[in-house]
Amino acid sequence: MRIRADILVEVDLAAVGRAPDRVTIDNLDPVDLPLLLARVHRGAGVDIRVEVQVHLSGIVDEPISADDPPDLDHLMTGAGFRIDRSERRHSDADTIRSVTATRLRSLPDYVSGGMRVLICGLNPSLHSADLRVGFGRSGNRFWPAALAAGLLRVDRDPIDALVEHGIGMTDMVKRATPRAASLTTAEYAAGVERLETLCEWLRPGVVCMVGLAGWRAAVDRRAVAGVQPRLLGSSVVYLMPSTSGLNAHSSLADLTVHLRTAADLARGPLS
Repeated sequence: MRIRADILVEVDLAAVGRAPDRVTIDNLDPVDLPLLLARVHRGAGVDIRVEVQVHLSGIVDEPISADDPPDLDHLMTGAGFRIDRSERRHSDADTIRSVTATRLRSLPDYVSGGMRVLICGLNPSLHSADLRVGFGRSGNRFWPAALAAGLLRVDRDPIDALVEHGIGMTDMVKRATPRAASLTTAEYAAGVERLETLCEWLRPGVVCMVGLAGWRAAVDRRAVAGVQPRLLGSSVVYLMPSTSGLNAHSSLADLTVHLRTAADLARGPLS
């Protein structure tokens, strides 16, 4: 099926001196909606309000099916927004999901259909949220390891990673913090539920969890690095150590091997 997405970005007119931006996209594949929302998040400042309407089923006169996207609330949360108002209504032809939300100091999901690997961090650091790039701190070894492992070819560009190489990115917890140590077991458990829904819909080949703490807190406190017995949807889960520069137990070479193994579990590194 195809959907229509209507997006209105509200800005402080006194500050910028222009009218709110409205974008309407017809005939949109539902699996492309998360990346569209990620682009909106990247282009908006913290605390900017966004209105999003998604019209389902009326565009191509098909019924809503199990392959349709999760509730818009779920996708907006993954895109790094706080839900302020949400409603679902029906017209003669459409089911309309409408959300008003506020852009948070966080990172959006970079996800779509056909992902080889979905990279999942613990949560965004404040530094990464401000840079608009996950694992963004200079001492973090994710991007060097991902380049060395052959997962991608462009440094610190999550859109290129997704669009060109099928490497998606998300976090267990969307709340940005200075350190992941402040996250709670309840936040990790809610994050696993959100990931389950996302993976049931988009079906990535492998979910690579970067950092042991979240999976241990929410799923298996004895988990060790490697393939996990639990799936997320139908996707294999591979658990690897944190790529933070604070993790002195894992070298860049070790982290590269972990990412290459995750890629091999899917459809292999880039040719």
